[in-house]
Amino acid sequence: MTTPVPTRFSDEEIDLIDELVAHGVGDSRSAVIRRAVAHLADAVRRARVGAAIADSYRRRPQTTQDDELAMGNAIALTEAEPW
Repeated sequence: MTTPVPTRFSDEEIDLIDELVAHGVGDSRSAVIRRAVAHLADAVRRARVGAAIADSYRRRPQTTQDDELAMGNAIALTEAEPW
């Protein structure tokens, strides 16, 4: 089920939406707008995850011991491959 959401767009925004419809981004204006909202929500989620990861490294910076462990794991994974 969908719920109508009355929204106003400028002429330029409508032209852009119509251009996206013409290029096959969506079958209709509504489809393009729904897709845009989904992309925005994904971008916001990814930005939050990225910020959380960066914050964790600021709170607990990587050490040389971490580097050595990561390199050891990388070597072990590479050696385990049936090249």
